[in-house]
Order: sequence, then structure tokens, then C-alpha cells
Amino acid sequence: QQVEVVKGPSAILFGEAPPGGVVNAIQKKPTPTPQGEIKLEVGNNNYQSFGFDISDEANEAGSVRYRLVGVMNSSDGELDYSESDRFYIAPSVEVDISDDTMLTLTGSYLKDDGTPTNGFFPASGSLIDSDYGSIDSSTNLGEPGYDAYERTQISLGYLLEHDYNGIWTLSQKLNYGYNDLLLRSVYAFPNSDASASELNRGVVFRDGTNQSLTLDNKVVANWYSDRAEHTLLTGIDLQYHRTKGEEQDSYSFSSINPFNPEHGDYTPLDSANNIDREISKSQASLYSQYQIKFDEQWIALAGARYDWVNTENKSDKGNQDESNDDGQLSLNAGIMYLADNGVSPYVNYAQSFEVLSTIDPSTGELYTPLEGEQIEVGVKYQPDFMDGYINLAWFDITQKNALVTNPVNWVATQTGEVQSKGVELDILTQVTKSIKVSAAYTYTDAATDDSGGKGTQQAGLIPKHAASAWIDYDTAMIGIHGLNIGTGVRYIGESKDSPASSDLTVPSATLWDMAVSYDISSQWQVQLNVNNLLDEEYIASCDYYCYYGQSRSITLNANYRW
Repeated sequence: QQVEVVKGPSAILFGEAPPGGVVNAIQKKPTPTPQGEIKLEVGNNNYQSFGFDISDEANEAGSVRYRLVGVMNSSDGELDYSESDRFYIAPSVEVDISDDTMLTLTGSYLKDDGTPTNGFFPASGSLIDSDYGSIDSSTNLGEPGYDAYERTQISLGYLLEHDYNGIWTLSQKLNYGYNDLLLRSVYAFPNSDASASELNRGVVFRDGTNQSLTLDNKVVANWYSDRAEHTLLTGIDLQYHRTKGEEQDSYSFSSINPFNPEHGDYTPLDSANNIDREISKSQASLYSQYQIKFDEQWIALAGARYDWVNTENKSDKGNQDESNDDGQLSLNAGIMYLADNGVSPYVNYAQSFEVLSTIDPSTGELYTPLEGEQIEVGVKYQPDFMDGYINLAWFDITQKNALVTNPVNWVATQTGEVQSKGVELDILTQVTKSIKVSAAYTYTDAATDDSGGKGTQQAGLIPKHAASAWIDYDTAMIGIHGLNIGTGVRYIGESKDSPASSDLTVPSATLWDMAVSYDISSQWQVQLNVNNLLDEEYIASCDYYCYYGQSRSITLNANYRW
């Protein structure tokens, strides 16, 4: 239905989460009004897709509604001999039990099958020169005839909501998730020697299942006093996750010439060397948040969450049986002032934590949770002189207990800290009835002490400067109704390789995108999307390995809606 990007620590809303933020994908549910859509898509890299989305009433009274969403697609990958196929279907049913109570049943089935895409390239031959030239960005350094990626994902759940006396709303959400994964993926190790023509390769093998059960119970109260509007949220969240299967890692699989690759010369893994692994995690959480809007100008909130987490990691063959009990208190607080002139300054503080279920090789025990906290100060502005808004924010995020790799034995242990601070600017304005412009700029100073003993250095992967701009033009004002043309640029500034690996600099890149849509009628629409229009070949980032950015992507779709 929608994809929410929550920036920064967000433990109060989601519990365990990384400090950078959370991407929350919300499944489509039945709509109050019947509707439907059929979509056909084609594109380069042999991309083909068919999808449908149907929502309707299941009885004459309209008290039972359903929705059925499905998609089938296939495409070739960015690398030679790689491909992927996907089938997805998601039914849901909504039942009005009474005027105040509603039950929503949801389910989904996802099947992925293909060849894994390992975009891990050495710096020599991609970012920097090699004696043998450059490695083509589509080169597959894996083993296409041996690599495999098969995933089956199933989810079932319900949401029960009850409105009590117009103030209190009670809800209970249960979800069961099941994943079955087979991954066999060959990759090449980087070589800093520009005169080397062969790369050694390793292989990762994972075959197992993951099951999860989550139950969230919460109450929300909304009420008014003489000068204020109040909202109180409180709840109990219970979770259980279990991963069980076999694994194997080999660091001497075979070798490959990246400048003239030949596949097929390898010895398959021996299943007798597989190691069993079972990881389980149980979590119980209490959370509460209070928000007040005072005199229609002040908004303040404060929240707290406490999580109890038990983690176990077992392997009979690997002679491992480690467990850990963690307790974590997470806080957040914020305040905003809504001025009459459209200026809304605010300040916010938030915390996060992330449980690591893997074992620290240097201690033989489970890692302790990563902890994050953020301070954000900003202003949102909706001026009278323009139809739009301007948002400006300064942020400072710190992660404690970060993993640091020992440069002697390459073992990752927890002695580090990662800090990311910077400024974000977003602008959206309807310049005329025909032209809408959006632009964004981000400055990020990300530092880490995972630098191979070189002190605090700029972290890998993250550019200090990033910017984008997009223009939408509606041609109705010139007499062409239904046609919309959009174009824009993305700027990715210079970044650094992981400081523990090298001091190499990744150059900046500027990409041009465009989109054209045309409403043939009230029901038919066609749209063309092109990303990286000029098909620029560039290194997106490096972090021990280097990664090419996506090549030109072209998709043409036709939608029929009713």
C-alpha cells in the first residue's frame, strides 16, 4: 500500500532496529470503494511483468470486503548469465464485526528463483587501473552454473481493531512468517596487485528456514481539554524468531581471470562439511508514548520502551552453544512550535538498539547489542509566497558497540564507534499550474574507528555530498491533456573506501533520469521510465569490495484501472 522511510533511531515504534532508520512496507488491504487495476510492463534486460490488484465487496451489505494483489515478473540481471523470476500473491479480507469492531485477515506468498548477483569487484580493474585494463561492469565473477538462489516466503496474520467510546481504540495484530532459503554463491576476493591476472574465489552456502511469530497489543487514547489535544499510546509486543539450517563457507573454492573469465572449472562443495546452525530469539516489550498539542501551536511528545531479549546460537557439529539475555531501555522526546508565519522549528531525541545473533570469534560469546542515539534539530517552513514547503534539519547519530576488524587476524570484535552527522535540505514547490519542482541536498560526515589502527577516519560507502532535483511538467496548459513529462538529475558525491582496507577515493557521479506518462482515457494509462538515461558507467561505492552503479534501466508499462 505504501512504503514508509523512518529516518534515524526508531526503537519506540519498532523495537529492535538499526540507527540509520527503518523501511516499513505496508501490505495492501481492502478499500472502501471497489476498484481494480491490471498492469503490463516490459523493459531492457529482458524484463517482463504482469500484475493485478482487485478490491471489491464480498456481500450485498458491504460489511465484508476483499482484495487480491498479484505479480509475476522475470528479468536478466546486471551481470552476465544472471537472472531472476518472481511470483507474488497477497489476499486480504476485511470484516465489519460491528460498527465499532473490524477484523482484517492478511496473507502473502512470495517465490523467488534465479542466479544470485554478486556485484563484488576488486578495486584494481574497476576503481583504479590494472595492467590488464578494466573489468567489464557486467562480468560475472561467480559460477553461474553452480550458483543458486531460491526463496519461498509465506506470511499469515490478522488485525483486530475496536473503537471504545470514541476515545479509546484497542488493536491486536498477529503475524506468522515463514522463509525457506537456498543460497549457494561464489565470489571473488579482491587483489590490490595491479599485475595480478587471477583472483581467488570463495563460496557461501546457506540452506535453511526461518520462522517468526509476532503479537502486538496496543491501546490509543485521543481526548481534548480546554487548550490541548492529547494522544496516549501504550502496548505490549511479543516476538519469537527461529532460524534453522546448514551452512558452509569455503575460502579456497577456485580462481578466475576477471579480464577473460571462463566458468566451469571448480569442485563442488562436499555436503559432509556442512555445519548445522540454530538461532532463536525471544523478545517481550513494553512501550508507551504521550503527545500533546497545546494552543494549536506547541506539539510535544515523550516515549519509552523496554525490551527483554533472549538469544541462543547453537551448532552441534561446530561445538557451539551460546545464549544471552539482554534488557534495553529506549527513550525518545521531541518538541515543535507552529508559528503563524509558517515556520515550525523543532528538536528531537531518539534511541535505538540492534541485537546481533552471531558469535564474536575473539571471545566465543554472542555479541552485545548495538546501541544508537540521535539528536535532530530542524525547521519546517510553509511560506505564503509559494505553494510548497522547505525542510531543513541537522542530525547527529552515534552507534556504540560497533564492530571493528582486527588488522592482524581479520576478526571483528566490539570496540568501535560510528558517528554520522550532517544536514538535510528538502524543497517542494508548485511553481506554476503546470510545473512542479522538488530538490534535496544532504551533507553527511560519517566517521568510524574501524580503520585498521589508523584512528578515526571517514567511513566507507557514504558520500559527504548528495543532491537531486526533479521537474514535473503537465502539458494541459498548452492544450495536450493527460501528458506529464518529468526529468531530473541525481548527484552522488565523492566517497571513500573502507578505511580498514585502503585510502582510495571513489569519484562523484551525476545521473540523468526521466519519466513520461500519458492518460489515454480515464481508465488507460501508459508510462515510460528511464533511469541513468545516458547509461553512465560508474563506481557507486567501495567497502573492501567496489560496486558498479546500476546501468540504464528502461521500463514501459500500460495500466488499466476501473
